[in-house]
Amino acid sequence: MRILVVEDEKEIRNFLKKSLEAECYAVDTAENGQKGLEFARNNNYDLLLLDNIMPGRTGKEICESLRQQGRNVPILMLSVKSEATTKVDLLNAGADDYLTKPFSIDELSARIKALLRRPNKIKREIYKLDDLTLDVSRHMAKRGDREIYLARKEFALLNYLMINKGIVLSRSMIMEHVWDMSADPFSNTIESHIVSLRKKIDAPSRKKLIHTVQGRGYKIDTRPNNE
Repeated sequence: MRILVVEDEKEIRNFLKKSLEAECYAVDTAENGQKGLEFARNNNYDLLLLDNIMPGRTGKEICESLRQQGRNVPILMLSVKSEATTKVDLLNAGADDYLTKPFSIDELSARIKALLRRPNKIKREIYKLDDLTLDVSRHMAKRGDREIYLARKEFALLNYLMINKGIVLSRSMIMEHVWDMSADPFSNTIESHIVSLRKKIDAPSRKKLIHTVQGRGYKIDTRPNNE
């Protein structure tokens, strides 16, 4: 899943990026509201994490602009102001949730997961396909009774495949949702991670689940296809 963090305080911005990446999210950052709005308009994010008071544009203005365009991406707002009127204003502007600074990273993580569980997003945190199980909340993958160690990016890639099981995902779709904008779109990083996943997920088993669809992309499914 890909998250945009818009925060003008560098230390907080870097802390949020590092903490969220540790939970296998792909994270882009912007240091002001104008840049954050441009990123949000031009990229496909699964969630936005916005500071409210920023130079350029406020979090509220970003929120209002995106909602006016019909963008329904989940938005979690951060602010030092704890007054009820501030919360009401931000929620009325289109924010889905509000968190007052300072906050614990555990609470932030829980709120993000709650937003991503809403309809049309992640509907559950345990995904199953044949004898493969992915437990997102525990960061655990199993094939049958065999537990599989996955590096963070491997886990994020498998998570995205499992959320969209049976659906062919293009290379650009995978890049948008699993990697941040610093990734080189012309590198072979997706291919190398697919190879690594196959070795860990498919190689020890008779039934192959990760399939290449020539000229289109990749999918995870119990049924093979014309590769």
